[in-house]
Amino acid sequence: MTFCLLIIICIVIAACLLLYRFQEKFIFLNGNPLDKKYPFLFSNTFEEVFINTDGNNYINALHFKLPKPKGVVLFCHGNKGDLTKWGERISYLLEYNYEVLVFDYRNYGKSTGNYNENSMYCDALSVYNHLKKDFKEENIVVYGFSLGGTFATRIAAENTPKELVLEAPFYNFKKAAKFKFRWTPTFLLKYKFRSDKDIAKVTSPITIFHGNKDKTTCFKQSKRLLEQNISTKNKFVAIEGATHHDVKEFLLYKDHLKEILER
Repeated sequence: MTFCLLIIICIVIAACLLLYRFQEKFIFLNGNPLDKKYPFLFSNTFEEVFINTDGNNYINALHFKLPKPKGVVLFCHGNKGDLTKWGERISYLLEYNYEVLVFDYRNYGKSTGNYNENSMYCDALSVYNHLKKDFKEENIVVYGFSLGGTFATRIAAENTPKELVLEAPFYNFKKAAKFKFRWTPTFLLKYKFRSDKDIAKVTSPITIFHGNKDKTTCFKQSKRLLEQNISTKNKFVAIEGATHHDVKEFLLYKDHLKEILER
């Protein structure tokens, strides 16, 4: 009996060590790196940009252009896939006469740098500062999907964009991990991603879209996230029947997004 218990304890310890050592592989599902000369091909007009960050690192972004835009949407994408996927995924936003800039996180696609929570926040702020060279803040909408919500929230917490839009965000990373995998030993997580703290500092209007059938990020925790900001300008839009991946297909989402972008 004692021997079996010892074996179980050794297995648990080994599993914990593996989780701690390789947790980035479970969090950041970035696929294979892209060569810097890899040619992106999309039907919409775009400009590829490289934005310098810490050291000699840079963030790769795609800026989809329009002739006479109302403004620009800075899109912070989810944890899975790089710009080869997200460049197409965000194209529907152009229909609202807003340009879109979407960027890859460090170590995604062509972006360089090692995973690091503080550095990733700094990267996102560098991308926002890049946009401010050509757009007034009142014409910039910051949009975060899933994991991207934590970076979008940090950007809005330290700036004053027209609006912060979050789609299927999480409250913080510890709660997100517990929701997805109940038995996650969260004390081993290197990443905090405290969106709940950052959102309290946001002064721009906030809109959160979340499907009530989402199995990836928690619908109830998303509501709690918005409650951390006391502004009466905020709105939580519950999308009945939507999952983590199809919120944008629902008419209620389209109507509210149109209202935001037409203000």
